[in-house]
Amino acid sequence: MGASVRQQAIEAISTSDPIHSEAINFRRESIGDVFARHVFHEGVQQERLPAEVFRSLRETAKSRRSLDPAIADAVASAMHAWAVEHGATHFSHWFQPMTGSTAEKHDGFLTPIDEHRVISRFRGSELVRGESDASSFPTGGLRATFEARGYTAWDPSSPAFLLENPNGMTLVIPTLFFSWTGDSLDKKTPLLRSNEVIDKQAVRMLRLLGNTTTTRVECAVGAEQEYFLVDHRLAVLRPDLLVTGRTLFGAKPPKGQELDDNYFCAIPERVLALMTETEYRLMQLGVPVKTRHNETAPGQFELAPVYEMANLAIDHQMLVMQTLKSVAAKHGFMCLLHEKPFAGVNGSGKHNNWSLVTDDGENLLEPGATPEANLQFLVFCAAVVRAVHRHGGLLRTAVAGAGNDHRLGANEAPPAIMSVFLGTALEDIFRHIEQGSNRGRRNVAPIQLGLSMIPNIPRHSGDRNRTSPFAFTGNKFEFRAVGASQNPADANTFLNTMVAESLDEMATRLEQEFASGKEQKAAVQQLLADVIRECQPVLYDGDCYSKEWHEEASRRGLPHIRTTVDCLAVYGSQEAAGLFAKYGVLSQTELHSRREIFAEHYVSTIKIEVATALEMAKTMILPAVLKYKSNIAPIMTTPLQKEELAELDTLIDNLIVKIRALQLAFGTPPANGPMTHAKFCCAVLLPALQELRHAVDRLEEVVDDNVWPLPTYGELLFIR
Repeated sequence: MGASVRQQAIEAISTSDPIHSEAINFRRESIGDVFARHVFHEGVQQERLPAEVFRSLRETAKSRRSLDPAIADAVASAMHAWAVEHGATHFSHWFQPMTGSTAEKHDGFLTPIDEHRVISRFRGSELVRGESDASSFPTGGLRATFEARGYTAWDPSSPAFLLENPNGMTLVIPTLFFSWTGDSLDKKTPLLRSNEVIDKQAVRMLRLLGNTTTTRVECAVGAEQEYFLVDHRLAVLRPDLLVTGRTLFGAKPPKGQELDDNYFCAIPERVLALMTETEYRLMQLGVPVKTRHNETAPGQFELAPVYEMANLAIDHQMLVMQTLKSVAAKHGFMCLLHEKPFAGVNGSGKHNNWSLVTDDGENLLEPGATPEANLQFLVFCAAVVRAVHRHGGLLRTAVAGAGNDHRLGANEAPPAIMSVFLGTALEDIFRHIEQGSNRGRRNVAPIQLGLSMIPNIPRHSGDRNRTSPFAFTGNKFEFRAVGASQNPADANTFLNTMVAESLDEMATRLEQEFASGKEQKAAVQQLLADVIRECQPVLYDGDCYSKEWHEEASRRGLPHIRTTVDCLAVYGSQEAAGLFAKYGVLSQTELHSRREIFAEHYVSTIKIEVATALEMAKTMILPAVLKYKSNIAPIMTTPLQKEELAELDTLIDNLIVKIRALQLAFGTPPANGPMTHAKFCCAVLLPALQELRHAVDRLEEVVDDNVWPLPTYGELLFIR
């Protein structure tokens, strides 16, 4: 019998060599030469713009002052000249619609001047505003199909950059996207609004605490990216990977991640070549990529950047995902960003490291040498904890999605219960503040290894808790529940707004206390004691994966929102509407539209998965197992062999039953709108899909390897 297509692919992979790009040579050029080479950053602007224009643009970007329309032509002219020098022929307004990814339409610089002559030109009006067909993007009912006008508006706070293609460059301009009625149709606009809200409330609080120099506070974000790599020659043999981004079928291999031998192990040579090129492309775009390593599951990896201001960090995060996919394809891989591409091994997240930084360079979540005496740090830290305690359900909603439902709470990732881990030392300080005690921080002894050549190692004030969804990690909070495929703009928009509300209410109380003549330190200490007492239920330093914590969280009254469908109710709550409307981050109309989009996207995702599974089961799996039966039936003659054949018949019949059950459910959806349909998908279709999976996976364990049509988990996870 000849080798199957699957086996031929494995044979080809075994002879693959890493791809070496001649353009990438760090011996020839330094990181400093490469970094931001393709970015119209502040340094380039200063070189190319008239002084007054540069100052005006800088004030707009740094201080959120209104853009002066008079400078648009000068900026566009300089940007155009710079882009053309690098080989650009087109420009694109680049935005983040509610699809969760990015969108771009390329327009040429070519401008005819008569019937046989053209020039290259880029006007200020083209830089500042563009127009797109809004009805072609999710609007959640904001716009009818015939009401199609949508606009893009230049975001000066995120610099333009060049995207390279095999035959040239495109000038890319980060923009906002909104409808003719002025409603936001993207993820960037609410994020920018939330940045302004937290800036206002943070500066207000700083003034009350005696800070007279800070004029602006920015949200800083560092989003780690986890991903899987599968050889493209195997991936194309899996319709589920091609269409849904995850395996809908796949029996557990003999070895997964049980030995804990993949995390931080040596990076495979082909993968390292891919990583190096990815980092090179991202460095050119000004993305400060810092860390690369093998992750916990076989075939899983991570890339992490350094902190940046939130708006730029989110833009860069979208570029990270885009670049990973494109470079992976060049190197013969498929990059999987789905939260749970494989059952039985860890899924992928995007840990969102969040902090607040002043315009004079101070991190407001930096405890300092004596955190117990650092009132400024304690106030801002308490405000964040209070926000998570008050709006934990809303924070869970910010990371909801069909993909993340497979990951959250699956004993590998943070649970769907939002709690806060502060660490031993900080929790100790909080406890004494609540009790009114003046006891300071406990001394932490250094680590002694008992080796004369190794000095004592300083010990951090507290250990880490990798099971916590929201953990303080030294000078920032790490929100670990964001999914690998998700745009982290939502999580940061929600977090900014929630913390701004806490700062607002805490500042209002301090203003009242000061007005009544109360001394500053006493007022702040009493405020901290009351806030900490209020937030005690959300503080937890134990194992968040344990059954005991789930029971304890229920006793504490913490919400446990298990699925995306459950999150739809939170999205439509008065709590959400009141919070976002109060601070002008999302109007009630915008919030309602996002809930509709949320539900529609969930329904579409599940329907695509079900349709793909049915097609695979009927056209690939069932024919393969019937072929296997026909091959072995004539030679199964002994009683024991006939028992094996009868068991195979039972498994095949079970497969047919599960196919029919899923097909019947799929053909009878409710007709009451996206919310009802989403509940149906969660309660009926997903369980039926899982039953079909069990039937297929059981057959994979007994069918001849030469006949089985799909690359197995062992092949997908370990062959690189």
